[in-house]
Amino acid sequence: MLDLILAVLHHLLVFGLFGVLFSELIVVRRGIGQAAAVRIASVDFWYGVLAGLILVVGFSRAIFAAKFWDYYANNGFFWAKIVTFALIGLISIRPTVCFIRWRRSGVAPDDAEVTSVRRLIHIEVVLFALLLGFAAAMARGYGEF
Repeated sequence: MLDLILAVLHHLLVFGLFGVLFSELIVVRRGIGQAAAVRIASVDFWYGVLAGLILVVGFSRAIFAAKFWDYYANNGFFWAKIVTFALIGLISIRPTVCFIRWRRSGVAPDDAEVTSVRRLIHIEVVLFALLLGFAAAMARGYGEF
């Protein structure tokens, strides 16, 4: 039963994170107003919270659930998934810093910076899709050393 609970929670958190990321992709575009820039900083806060919860629940699942740590530790797709998740997190730092600066500035961000941030969000979305592919391969037993 623990495996099922952790699996469902992990999936809900991942879908939530994707929802936040997708909302950033929709809202962050040239011509964004100050009000939207303030809101996106609040939305991005949940990006960090969900990412942290995904790590806690995901590693709990890998250690305590049905397949246990040895299954994951010896799977290349698991490690590819972890590296991709970390890469997404690193890429998300710059947009987060920009969102905070936009909120504090009191003025709408300029289009050049918005374009740059939007490009990073696009990269995050592509990597997120790759991460899901790694997860699906891992769950089916591919990638064992």
